[in-house]
Amino acid sequence: MQVSTATENRDQAVELARTAVRDRLAAGAQIVGPVTSVFWHNGEFGTGEEWQLLLKTTTDRYPQLEKHLVDNHPWQNPEVCALPIVAAPDACLEWIRSYTAAD
Repeated sequence: MQVSTATENRDQAVELARTAVRDRLAAGAQIVGPVTSVFWHNGEFGTGEEWQLLLKTTTDRYPQLEKHLVDNHPWQNPEVCALPIVAAPDACLEWIRSYTAAD
């Protein structure tokens, strides 16, 4: 699975990525930014700059990764979305499986 979230600044994204990968909830992460977001929040229309965080994990590890992101995110109600990886080389999928295996 590829899981995404966003943060207000780069340091927050790096910390979420670092702890998720360290704890083997994700095999790896990329941080992209700043990106421009356009959104509705608390009934108001807005735009802003955010840092996007993309993490690679397995379906089995997703619940723990989601909990980690929600519990450690600086926002009260962060967007966390997961998409299946529908195609990838076998070696890439094995890398994700091997580095997210629970101890």
